[in-house]
Amino acid sequence: MNRLRLLLLLRKQNSLALRRNPAFDQNVVAKVMMYLGAGMMTIYLIFLGTMLAMPASEARMFTMVLAMSPLWLAIDFGSRFAVQQTPAMMVKPYLLQPMPFHSVIETFLVNTLLAGYNWVWLALYLPYAFIVLCGGASFATALLIILCGILLTLANSQFYLIVRTLTARSILWWVLPVLVYGGFWLPIAINEKWMDKQIDFLCDFTSTWYFFLFCAVLLSGLFMLNRWMQFRYVREEIMKLDKKEAAMKKVYQYTFLERFGQTGEYLKLELKSIFRNKAIRSRVIMSLALIIVLTLLISYTSIYDGKMMLNFWCFYCFGLYGMTTLVKIMGPEGNYIDLLMTHKENILSLLKAKYYFHVAILIVPMLLMLPAVVAGKFSMLMMVAYLLLSSGLLYFTLFQLAVYNKQTIPLNQKITGKNNIENGVQMIIQMFAMFSPLVLVAVLVLLFNETTAYLVLGTVGLILTLAHPLWLRHIYIRLMKRKYENMEGFHASR
Repeated sequence: MNRLRLLLLLRKQNSLALRRNPAFDQNVVAKVMMYLGAGMMTIYLIFLGTMLAMPASEARMFTMVLAMSPLWLAIDFGSRFAVQQTPAMMVKPYLLQPMPFHSVIETFLVNTLLAGYNWVWLALYLPYAFIVLCGGASFATALLIILCGILLTLANSQFYLIVRTLTARSILWWVLPVLVYGGFWLPIAINEKWMDKQIDFLCDFTSTWYFFLFCAVLLSGLFMLNRWMQFRYVREEIMKLDKKEAAMKKVYQYTFLERFGQTGEYLKLELKSIFRNKAIRSRVIMSLALIIVLTLLISYTSIYDGKMMLNFWCFYCFGLYGMTTLVKIMGPEGNYIDLLMTHKENILSLLKAKYYFHVAILIVPMLLMLPAVVAGKFSMLMMVAYLLLSSGLLYFTLFQLAVYNKQTIPLNQKITGKNNIENGVQMIIQMFAMFSPLVLVAVLVLLFNETTAYLVLGTVGLILTLAHPLWLRHIYIRLMKRKYENMEGFHASR
């Protein structure tokens, strides 16, 4: 079988695998929303490309869009978490087939280059190139903009896969993308004039024919590096050659939680899951690291000094951890859901433990954002209002997903993990939880003033926080009515 036939066969197999996934039916809404999001992104990129091209044509800096490519690539890198998986996740089922191991991995890498998301970025480069062409640029320059733009996007897809592979082995590798994308903005922190000189240099460099050569070499080099890494790490994992984790020297009992009875036992389980299970631990570390980065940016820079932006990021810092973990609530428990169903109200105690744990986590962003209060970015009333809103309205909304989630999430998901796609209900509830408080703030500020708005938000959050025993029990009752359907989904997705 030649490479082309293998490529077509595996693309067909991947499409069939997605359709046969037990979660396919519940993911239809998620896919529709993803297509709508892609459409909105395309429209935004067309608008952005058009607006950038006009001043670039007037200033005769035709390749300005390429000079700003570090910004586009950083946005592209962040958005790939929602649309792209490492190709090695799909390799394992084919190892027992009469197919060359290297050819299978190469085929999946090529598939990542052919993915439709990569070509969405043409919506930025095509209108830009057309307008600068009409504004006096040569045809060769317009063609260079399009080709180099798409080559950089494809190279970025390979860099993303490299980072995802490395961070699966050590969380410290997240420093790599921070250095790569953050280096572009470093001159601003040193001297703003240096940023202007950097833009001028990049405009000159990107307008030359050897910039195209640079992009082609960059894509080839990252593809070969990614290919080598996938060969090594996938085989290493499958053959069990990866280094063993150090033996546990001490087992923490968390005896101080025993006074809380069964709820305390589930609090112990929550803590032990974080420290012992790689997938859960990575999610917690990433969430807390992002909160730290955001609070530092807000406290010590003027990037987010707009009133609505400060409201958004203040709430987001409090809600980020819950949005990251609770959107998959009951997913990790799907691995042992049968045991949880053996005793009455086990699930209720588990939900209470999760709620108390996530409320306690809110203390972390509260402490981290105190420098922003000292700097005058936030008021203490604003922070308390969003803390209560997170423990009340946000968690009330996200905990509803415990009724609908029925897809098991591996506790130690590595390179060859399963595909975990959010269903439509998850996405709708998460979007509502993220934006409804900001809509409330905007409405209340229009009707009253900021102080009154924060008092109302804090009161709503406090009422829902104090009423948590009632709505947690209601969630438990609804979940138990669906327990057989949910258990079937957990079993099928293990």
